[in-house]
Amino acid sequence: MSSLKTTTRAGLLLLLALPARAEPLEMQFAACTGRFSALMEHQWLLPDPAVEQTTRRRAAMISLLEAVMPPDTGREVLARRIEAKYAQAVLLTRATFNDDPDDARWAATRAEAAIASCAALLTG
Repeated sequence: MSSLKTTTRAGLLLLLALPARAEPLEMQFAACTGRFSALMEHQWLLPDPAVEQTTRRRAAMISLLEAVMPPDTGREVLARRIEAKYAQAVLLTRATFNDDPDDARWAATRAEAAIASCAALLTG
């Protein structure tokens, strides 16, 4: 594994190991909206019949986000949404177009876990 991959993976693992902190609800919903957006675009790229379900989940998350978003937080919420979308897209790309099978599995597991945590917010 290259030095950059090793450093990146170590940094991500360190972040994942940090104790959970209470993130405001609007930031959780913003992150999930970004993750669902990245997944939806990935499913468009590689035709996937699950895109319809992802599109519905994304729309539901946007509705939740709009319902709880405090006034004057638009910039922060949008930044969180974009950050999460980018991070999810990176994981999906690593999982799909990767020559290193171990790294691809790791990225796929992380991407699936992130989406599962967001789906859990929708199903209670």
